[in-house]
Amino acid sequence: QVQVVESGGGSVQPGGSLRLSCAASGSIFSMDSMGWYRQAPGKQRESVAFITGGGSTNYADSVKGRFTISRDNAKNTMYLQMNSLKPEDTAVYYCNAQGRVRSTLSFYNVWGQGTQVTVSS
Repeated sequence: QVQVVESGGGSVQPGGSLRLSCAASGSIFSMDSMGWYRQAPGKQRESVAFITGGGSTNYADSVKGRFTISRDNAKNTMYLQMNSLKPEDTAVYYCNAQGRVRSTLSFYNVWGQGTQVTVSS
């Protein structure tokens, strides 16, 4: 019953910025973790950034210092602020959320459909 939807992707020049959003909806009891992943053509999906329910964050070395993950619990929304974008950041970016649903406390693990980010001159 939990769903996530990404938005905010687009095309920018190197050095530009984008802000991705991931809106979660449904009978959410807890979001134990949320993260951003990306997949470029011909490559495996990789972790970009991660945030726990307590606000602890982790970043891939390739984006550390350039990307910032955050959340707005009132809106059930997670963000990825991407600055100083590079061509190698080009990929489809996916949102993932894990936690438990209300009442039954069943586990969920959901993925969004992805949003395209293209960085080129």
